Parts: sequence; C-alpha cells; structure tokens
Amino acid sequence: MFVIEDELKRLPEKPGVYLMKNDLGQIIYVGKAINLKNRVRQYFQSSKNHSIKVKKMVQHIVSFEYIITRSEVEALVLECNLIKKYDPKYNIRLKDDKQYPYIKINTQDAFPRMRVVRQMKKDGAKYFGPYTDATAMWEVVDIIKNTWPLRTCTRNLPKDIGKERACLNYHIGKCNAPCTGLIDEQAYGEMIEEVISFLNGKYKEVIKKLQADMLVASESLQFEKAAQLRDQIQAVMKLEQKQNATMSSMLDQDVIAFAKSPQDTLVQVYFVRKGKMVGREHFYLKDTEDEVIEEVFRDFIVQFYANATFIPKEIVIERIPNEKEVLESYLAEKKGSKVQLITPVKGTKHGLMELASKNAELTLGQFGDQMKKEQERTEGALAQLQEAIGLEKLPYRMEAYDISNTQGVQSVGGMVVFEGGKPKKSDYRKFKIKSIQGPNDYGSLEEVLDRRFNRLKEEQEENSFSKMPDLLMMDGGKGQVSVAEKMLEKYGLAIPVCGMVKDDRHRTRGLLFQGEEIVLPSGSEGFKLITRLQDEVHRFSIEYHKKLRSKAQVQSLLDEIKGVGKERKKIILKHFKSIEHLRQASLSDIEQVPGIPADVASNIYNYFHRN
Repeated sequence: MFVIEDELKRLPEKPGVYLMKNDLGQIIYVGKAINLKNRVRQYFQSSKNHSIKVKKMVQHIVSFEYIITRSEVEALVLECNLIKKYDPKYNIRLKDDKQYPYIKINTQDAFPRMRVVRQMKKDGAKYFGPYTDATAMWEVVDIIKNTWPLRTCTRNLPKDIGKERACLNYHIGKCNAPCTGLIDEQAYGEMIEEVISFLNGKYKEVIKKLQADMLVASESLQFEKAAQLRDQIQAVMKLEQKQNATMSSMLDQDVIAFAKSPQDTLVQVYFVRKGKMVGREHFYLKDTEDEVIEEVFRDFIVQFYANATFIPKEIVIERIPNEKEVLESYLAEKKGSKVQLITPVKGTKHGLMELASKNAELTLGQFGDQMKKEQERTEGALAQLQEAIGLEKLPYRMEAYDISNTQGVQSVGGMVVFEGGKPKKSDYRKFKIKSIQGPNDYGSLEEVLDRRFNRLKEEQEENSFSKMPDLLMMDGGKGQVSVAEKMLEKYGLAIPVCGMVKDDRHRTRGLLFQGEEIVLPSGSEGFKLITRLQDEVHRFSIEYHKKLRSKAQVQSLLDEIKGVGKERKKIILKHFKSIEHLRQASLSDIEQVPGIPADVASNIYNYFHRN
C-alpha cells in the first residue's frame, strides 16, 4: 500500500521529474524539480499559498513516482516528453499542437525527390519548415515544380535506370527523366542545390543563376527555354516581394507575446527570418486563470520548441519566463549554439514585440470566444460520446469505415479519420477491394479492416496506419460491427467499435455498441458529431467509387482504339480530363497533345466521329 507520508521521507535531494497519480492510476500532473524532496513535499504542506488548481489537484493525488536525472536541463526535456505522452489533466498543454508540414529533400539519394511530410526524422535528409501557413508552403512547392523538373516517381535510381519508359511528367516537361539516363547525377545534383538555395531564402542567388541561364538560352536562339526561364524568374521575384522586411538587420528571431482573458491565455508568435516576417501563429491555452504568466511562458517555450526543426538565436519575449537560464540552456542544447531570451524595453525589437502584443489582444478579442466555442463544440461532443457508451478515455482519434459499389462492380472501401472532433483529411485512406467478387459488403469490409490492422502491426514509419484509434465507427449495424470485432480478435486488438445506425430515411439515428442501440438527443453536440462522421465517410467512399467507375468507362472506350496503350491512355486522360472533352476535340487539338503521333490522333478522332 502506498503511504504518501512515508514515501515523502524517501524522496532524494536530486534533480528529476515527478508524476502525480489519482485513484485510477492515471497520471494527472507531471513536474520537474532541481530538488525532488523539497519540491514534492511542498504540495502536501500548508495550502495557504497554493493556487485553486493546485488545491484541487492535491485532493486527487493518491500516489506519485519520480525519475532522477543528471541535470535540471535533462529534467526539463523529460518533463516535456512525459507531458506530451500522458497529457495530464492539470498541466498546461498546447491544445493547438499541430503537426506542421515540412518540405523534405533526401540529399543522400543519387536523384533526390522533394516531398511534403508532417514529421522530421533523423535520417540525414534536409528538412525545410515547419510551415505554419500551408497555403504559402504549397505556393513554394508549385514554384519549385514549375521551375525545376525534379522527379516525383518512387523508382529505385540509379538501379532502375533504363528498365522502363519515361512517365507522363517527362512528356509534359515536368521531369528530366533520370530513370532513362537523360540527365546524369552531377547535373541533377546541381539542380537540387538550386532548389535548396531557394528553400533557404537565397532568392537573389537563384534569380541571378536563372537570369544567366536565360541569357545563354536566348543567345543560343532557344527562345522557348528562355521564355520559360523568364516566367520562373518572375515567380521567384513575386514570392520575394510578398515577404515584407520588418527589420533592417538579417536576424532570425521568434517574437512571442500574449493576451489574457479571465480564464484563458492566447500566445502569439511572429516568425522573422533573415529580417523578414515570414509568418505568425497563435495558440489558445485554456484554464490558465490560476497561472502566473511567467509560468505560462515557461511551459509554452518548452513544448513549442520540443520538436522544432529550427530555433533562432534570439527569442524576443514579452515577459521573462520562470527558469530563464535553464530554458536558455535547454534551447542551446537543442540548437547546438547559444540562444538568448530577451525582453527589450526600447528600439525596433520592442516595437515588434508591441505589435505582436497588440495583435494577440486583437486576435483574442475577435476570435477568443469563437475559438472557445469551437473547442467546446468538438471536445464537448467527444465527452458526450464518451459518457454515452461508457469509454474509459476520451475518443480523441476515431476511424470510420464504409463500403461503396454498384451491384458489386468497382467495390471500394473508405477510411475517414476525426481527431479532436475534427476531420483529419491527411489521414483518410482509400481501399480498392481485391479479394471479393460481386456485391458482398461484409466480405469487402473484412478485407479493408484486415489490410488496415495488418499495416498497424507492421508499419515502421509514423503515418495514418501506424496510429492506434481510440474508437472504430462502422457505417452500418450488427453485421458490420461483427466483422470489425472478428478482425480485432484476429489481431489481438482491444479497440471499442460502434455501428452508426440509420433510420428509414437513411439519416443518422444512433449508435450500436455491444449489442445495444444508444440514442443521443438529436440536438446534442455528440449526435451532430456522429452525423458529420457518418456523412463524411459515406461521401468519401462514394466519390472514390464514382471516380473508379468513370475511369473504367473511359479506359474501356480507349482500349478499342488502335495505337492507344497504357501510357498514351494516361497522357490523353491527363490532357482532356473526360471522354466528353475528348469527343468534342478537333483532330488538330488531339494532334497537339505531346506524345500522341499523327496517325494515332487520327484513329482517336475517327473513332468518335465514325457515325
């Protein structure tokens, strides 16, 4: 039996991390201390100086454990990791903990590709980001794709060079086809270096190089290439002009300010790179009424920079956080060089900080209530769902499944993911049914779940399939739920599963859980969440089915035309988008499609105009 008074006497006078637990053994608070004995004992001494939150927390502490570390900085890192892992009830937590996208280029490959990823790994590749503005990031990606003809295929190069014909991207000028040996490793590497310079913000170097190439092209009478280079230069210059300089220096900085309501805190971060404002982001921290702002800033900095790929040399902050020296050591250790936390009182930096502070107040005023209502709408709905079906924890990640086909033809499955009550479209997955013939929804669902759970067991990389759902939702009743339970048993998984039942009008009626139908009030947020989830998985599955059915109809027509094979089908579909557009095209229009010879173009035209 755990006796708190006895365990307090055994605490060491060393730095470390402590974990407070309730009567269910759940971790409700994680903290760090330079002296564990002194810090933990303070919770159980006179409560006169304790905040309301601490008083409430202490009432629920039944036991605690601790981990000794070698230094206070090491304790800080461990504290941050444990907070992320357990999400304790009484810790300040960044609810807006987004996985921002990065642009990844694996320079260790002979012919590197550019990819957009959500997580940075220690794999030797170069990562650029994170991009807090996804729209701006995709604009950068589009400029790169239109400026440098990088490969996008997954072929194993140089091993697979010459094994297959060049793909569609080569024919439309989007790739130099290293897969066929049309560009060597050195020339491709020079192109990659230009892309890296561009992503590092060295626009002037890139523009200078493109201008030199344009001059050479025009002098060689390659006017089409020169015009293409001119367009690329204009695109890069346009992007450069969008980023207004905020300071005369070329410093990299983050500027952090705040605004506080009686209950919550909004933290605003400005990102300044090379003296230019490149983005901003705000974070809404709930239930901080008992917390002093210096403590809020301390917790925010630890969590915000825990997984950052880039930490600037200087962080301008509105209030000096608690444990400033420890934080600077922690950040310096992560960066590999000195990092300063400063609070300027005058000058340009002070002006920038004031701007961030005013924007924080404006954002809180404009969106604070709206953001809180949205959080209550999503988190409140999850809490209602948890209570209705008696789950031990909040179903943060829910996966919904549906099958779609037309009398068994082009049967497909759809997997839709909601996290925190919101759709997470990057984790949606489509399944083309392979093993089932004819109209068999149960068999199709079994194949989909078999493939999904097999990936869960085998997946090494972090992606949609490697994440364990908190709740499975089947679009259907007892039959679909039975299939899911059968597959869960096969893989030894213990995941709650519900059926989303519909009424006679094909509208959401309630949930089927453990053989019983559970009906939530139709106006409740929980019911609305189930309806959104069911409608979304149905939409996603049926759209994929329609797309495959349409594509099959198009391809079956093209199969009848002499000279149109697999690759030419791809080129035609890419260019004309639909059979109707192809049917309306003139012979001249078809002849102008890259990769389609004149005799094949004539065959295509005659096929659609033979009557």
